Amino acid sequence: MKSNTITALCLACLAVLAAGLVFLTVTSTREAIPTAASAAHNWYYKPRQDGGQPTVADDAPFLQNYPYLCLGNAEEKTIYLTFDCGYDNGYIAKMLDVLREKQVPAAFFVTGHFVDSSPDIVRRMAAEGHLVCNHSVNHKDLSAASPDFFQKEIGGLCEKYEAITGTPMPRYVRPPEGKYSENFLELCRAQGYLPVFWSFAYKDWLNDAQPAPAQAIETILSRTHPGEVALLHSTSATNAEILGELIDRWRAEGYALKSLDDLARAQGLAVQQG
Repeated sequence: MKSNTITALCLACLAVLAAGLVFLTVTSTREAIPTAASAAHNWYYKPRQDGGQPTVADDAPFLQNYPYLCLGNAEEKTIYLTFDCGYDNGYIAKMLDVLREKQVPAAFFVTGHFVDSSPDIVRRMAAEGHLVCNHSVNHKDLSAASPDFFQKEIGGLCEKYEAITGTPMPRYVRPPEGKYSENFLELCRAQGYLPVFWSFAYKDWLNDAQPAPAQAIETILSRTHPGEVALLHSTSATNAEILGELIDRWRAEGYALKSLDDLARAQGLAVQQG
C-alpha cells in the first residue's frame, strides 16, 4: 500500500513537471522562433565623404530576396528625412514648426509609449502631412519574433494609432535598434509591412552628450549623398537647433527633400494602408 502511494505521488509529480515544460515551450514559441532565419543582424552602413552612396549591410545577402527601403536613386539628389521617436522631451514641436515652415515632409517612427504619452503630437504629425510609422509597441528586438509576437508589437501599434487618429497607420516599419533577420523580413512581407532602414545616421541620441551644432552640421553634410534615407532622433537638442539650417544647406547643394511614399513608388513597392 505504501509502495503504491509513493508510486502514485511520483507519477503525479512527473505529470506536473511535463505540463510545466509544455507551458514554457508554448509560451516561448509565441515570442520567439529560434532558427537560423532568426539570427539577428545589426543594420549598418559604411559612410563615405566623397558624395557617393555608402555600402549598406553587405553581410546579409538574403536582403535581396525581400522588399525594403534604405537608399534611393544614386543619380538623383534626393533626401528622405526620417526620425525615430521613443518619447518627447520637448524638441519635437520645434522640429515640426521648422518642417512646416520649410515645407518638408518627414517620416516619424514612433513607439507605443510615444503614441500613449503624446497623442496630440501624433495627430499634429499626421495632420501636417507627415508619415507616422511603426517602431513597435515596446521597442523590443523582433529578429526572432513569432507571428503572434510580431502582430502584438507591430499590429498593436497600428491599433493604438488608429484609435487616436481615426485613420490607418502607414505600414512602414523600422525594427527597434536596427536589429533584423530573414525571419523579420518574411513576417513583414507576409503581413503587408515595408521595412525601412537608413543610409545615414550619427551619434545624436545621447541626451547628456549632444554634439555641438557646428560639428553636427559638418558631419551630416560631409556624408550627404543622392538617395539618402537620413535617420535623426527627435530627442536631440542639437537636431532641433540645426534642422532649419540643415534643410537650407541641403537645398543650397541642390538636394530635394521628399517623402518615403515617393521612394516606395520610385522603387515599385506598394505600401498598403491599414
